[in-house]
Amino acid sequence: MDFVSKVTVLNTLLALIVLLSAEPVVSLKHRKWGRGKKLASGGNGDLVTDLPGQPAVGFRHYAGYVTVNETNGRALFYWFYESTTEADGKPLVLWLNGGPGCSSVGYGATQEIGPFIVDSNGLKYNNYSWNTKANMLFLESPIGVGFSYSNTTSDYSNLGDDFTANDTYVFLHKWFLKFPSYRKRTFYIAGESYAGKYVPELAELIMINDKNMDPSLRINLTGILLGNPETSDAEDWRGLVDYAWSHAVISDETQKLIRESCDFHSNDTWSNISCSNGVDEVLKQYKEIDIYSLYTSVCTGNNISAGNSDDKSMQVMMKRTSMMMPRIMGGYDPCLDDYAKKFYNRPDVQKALHVSDGRQLKNWSICNTKIFEEWSYSKPSVLPIYKNLITAGLRIWVYSGDTDGRVPVLSTRYSLSSLGLPITKAWRPWYHQKEVSGWFQEYEGLTFATFRGAGHAVPCFKPSNSLAFFSAFLLGDAPPSER
Repeated sequence: MDFVSKVTVLNTLLALIVLLSAEPVVSLKHRKWGRGKKLASGGNGDLVTDLPGQPAVGFRHYAGYVTVNETNGRALFYWFYESTTEADGKPLVLWLNGGPGCSSVGYGATQEIGPFIVDSNGLKYNNYSWNTKANMLFLESPIGVGFSYSNTTSDYSNLGDDFTANDTYVFLHKWFLKFPSYRKRTFYIAGESYAGKYVPELAELIMINDKNMDPSLRINLTGILLGNPETSDAEDWRGLVDYAWSHAVISDETQKLIRESCDFHSNDTWSNISCSNGVDEVLKQYKEIDIYSLYTSVCTGNNISAGNSDDKSMQVMMKRTSMMMPRIMGGYDPCLDDYAKKFYNRPDVQKALHVSDGRQLKNWSICNTKIFEEWSYSKPSVLPIYKNLITAGLRIWVYSGDTDGRVPVLSTRYSLSSLGLPITKAWRPWYHQKEVSGWFQEYEGLTFATFRGAGHAVPCFKPSNSLAFFSAFLLGDAPPSER
């Protein structure tokens, strides 16, 4: 389907949405939980009231499904946390994880930036949750990820960047029918790893489609925030190799072989045997350590539960095709995933999150490797989208944990450098709790920052720093440049 056809279909869907829209009914269960106060946020029965092991909190949170295609039976699962304070005045932030094929609920919500973190005992409260600063919406996307699904088998053969953006766009407009008080709220999209493709693609789709909509239904998109993001395949690969060499993961000879034989801008990079052998050597060395965090212990059978030690090989799971740049799964960390898998497959948890009746269970996994292996289309670069978003005046912040080998800081620097943006404020350190947290530079239309000593999923390594950085992003202030 060409782009014009996609827009036509979406506009038709949205017209139906408008016709079906109505103020949500607040159930008695909602009123009891809210201690008699009127709930402005809506939710249509998705309020979570009895999540097993949940720490006591003073904010509401909701979980459930939004159907994005009635005909095919496609539905996306979300988990939404209102801000801990003054939710009515805080912005709304959508968080996406990548893979492609990995869960934003399993990673972002309950390992990184949500209020409840999974551990061996169930759930613990996260003092550095991002919902202390904003209303946070986590989405399992596309279908086949986590609890999200389709009743039409052929849908799974069409999964790719455009498919994901279109479904997420429809999700947002239908989600706002559940939560009408958030429709005009300042809105941001954030994410990491392969969401470096998802986030700008969705932002551009919102800008294009919302132009032709009733102004009262437009999404108030204000900015995007990207962490260790896949951006441009050619620059990402060049940065991955150079970073591995500069951090003594590979030899001078391997780097020289790749530099001389690999044309990362080519459509058939992998057909060059010398290049293929060189990159295989990079991946071979990365199997000895954690590609997502160079200086932390590798995941072995001694530090994950019995039966999962073979998952270590997944850390450098890779897909090769002749028509697409080779890709490594982003966001996969088997050391952390076992707790999440155990938690989300519990009958009482699935019932509390409105996923199942607690008897006929959904089979939840943090990453769907079949989606990764069969991904039908990935944009080779989203840098042209960056240019469009900058022209539109969106706030764009990009950050890199500087010990990540998967989407290393060099990859992001190479990508951003190719944009040729004028520098407005030169490279300098930023501080948190009187220590250097990283460095940053401001360009015309974009801010780039590093996190010193953080791996691929920055909030896992630097929770307090990342919360302070997130707060600065929301305020539109530069990261603190004084101790």
